[in-house]
Amino acid sequence: MKKIGIMTTGGDCSGLNTAVQRLYRAASLRGWRVFGILDGTDGLCTTPPKVIEFNEETLPIESARLAGSFLHNGHANALNFETAVEHGKIEKFNQKLRESLLELKLDAIVLIGGNGSLSLAWCNKEIYNGLQLVCIPKTIDMDIPLTDKTIGFDTAVQQLTSFCDQLMMTARSHHRWFVVQTMGRDCGQLALNAGIAIGANAILIPEIKFDTDSLISHIKKSFIDYGIILVSEGISLRGHSGRPADMISRKLTAAGIVNRTAFPEHTQRAGDTVASDRILATRMADCAINAIENNETYVMTAIKDSKCITVGLNEFFNAGEISDDPRIPGVQTSDAFVSPENPLLQIAVNMGIYIGETK
Repeated sequence: MKKIGIMTTGGDCSGLNTAVQRLYRAASLRGWRVFGILDGTDGLCTTPPKVIEFNEETLPIESARLAGSFLHNGHANALNFETAVEHGKIEKFNQKLRESLLELKLDAIVLIGGNGSLSLAWCNKEIYNGLQLVCIPKTIDMDIPLTDKTIGFDTAVQQLTSFCDQLMMTARSHHRWFVVQTMGRDCGQLALNAGIAIGANAILIPEIKFDTDSLISHIKKSFIDYGIILVSEGISLRGHSGRPADMISRKLTAAGIVNRTAFPEHTQRAGDTVASDRILATRMADCAINAIENNETYVMTAIKDSKCITVGLNEFFNAGEISDDPRIPGVQTSDAFVSPENPLLQIAVNMGIYIGETK
């Protein structure tokens, strides 16, 4: 009888609980025992490790639609990769993770995480020696290489779209523009997709250079005097500091354009999981369990050409843009970004949305 562990790490998002519940269901049908590691790597740093064994009542099917992670994703001030490097304890930290996994006597572990978590798993793969490691990509940023979809993205787009839909009505009432700052870090996928959904007047993302004078001219020429300007949190404005939405807002105000800023913040990572994310989580859970059954290891589930497949973690890592992790000295992460060939960019232009200085 196989024993598998499930761990969620990094930021939370909708779809995590669906993936966890479906993993348990598929594994239990095979007669396997399933253990949930609580609080991510925090749970592996305690003695004994913080785990629960799943049964039919642990995570009921009706709760699997909820946002966040039933297993939790860790404490802000606990020892983790970031704080371990900061305090010179990374070797001790890695050793403790390894010891805890050996103590649990697992055959396999499913790690559900973002690009940072998956990059760390590959760069510290010795922690998982003797275990099958299968990763499932989740992030509202959609910045993970080699997969066309990540768990949580569709729900985040819907959450952001709903937020802007409500603002649009008050914008119309007051003949006012709203500058809405989205999450996404250095990737503009969330802003781009939500912007297309709501019919934004402008979408500013890190991957496309923009000119504030062109933006202002575009808004002034608009056939209406209200609307939404979506600003991804990763953009920069030379010579200015502060939150990106505030920087753009000040420029608009100086040009005589009445506007307000709005920050949906963590509501983008909340909300009942939409159907497409539930389906994606189920497909990836099924793929992960099949990978364990087929003795695969150091792999990630991925959607490519509408098929759910596994790709090597080495392939994932080398396929993206590798950069130094800004929070963990000496550690690198692999990132994906909005491609210049993304069809939504041209669609935005065709729909009269200012997207930046595109060719």
